[in-house]
Amino acid sequence: MNEHYARIIEAIGEDPQRPGLKDTPERAAKAMEYLTRGYRQTVEDVVNDALFPSDCSEMVLVKDIELYSLCEHHLLPFIGRAHVAYIPNGKVVGLSKVARIVDMFARRLQIQEQLTVEIAETLLNVTGAAGVGVIIEAKHMCMMMRGVEKQNSVMKTSAMLGTFRSNQATRNEFLSLLRQ
Repeated sequence: MNEHYARIIEAIGEDPQRPGLKDTPERAAKAMEYLTRGYRQTVEDVVNDALFPSDCSEMVLVKDIELYSLCEHHLLPFIGRAHVAYIPNGKVVGLSKVARIVDMFARRLQIQEQLTVEIAETLLNVTGAAGVGVIIEAKHMCMMMRGVEKQNSVMKTSAMLGTFRSNQATRNEFLSLLRQ
């Protein structure tokens, strides 16, 4: 990857050997490796058996989970937060695991729409929940730094599965909790 970054630096008209850029290909490769670490993670490793029996059948909501991802179209960052809720059906997942699931999928080349669905489907599959709701709101550098250059635009996506899709009261409770 280092060699590729050196060629990119040359292609934009810079000298990869000048003092300020000499180590940039290596640093950029390490950064890309870190920013895409989700490809080297599995759901099993992330959840790590942190599923616990529970009689809880009320909504569990984790709000404002920061996320950082790279747009698969331009390799530019999008930055935002995820709100993830589920209705347990006999078991709950460790609290930090919800954020780790978000991170695992966010740390891949993504589009926000797919990221939202992947998080929801994974949580549903892992927990066997009666329903899952995920809302992501993010600012996309590909829209802010280039193209239309709209600095205040925010994209919101949602995925509603199970009771979050079929039961309007459940969906309304989720949306109401987000406003608080």
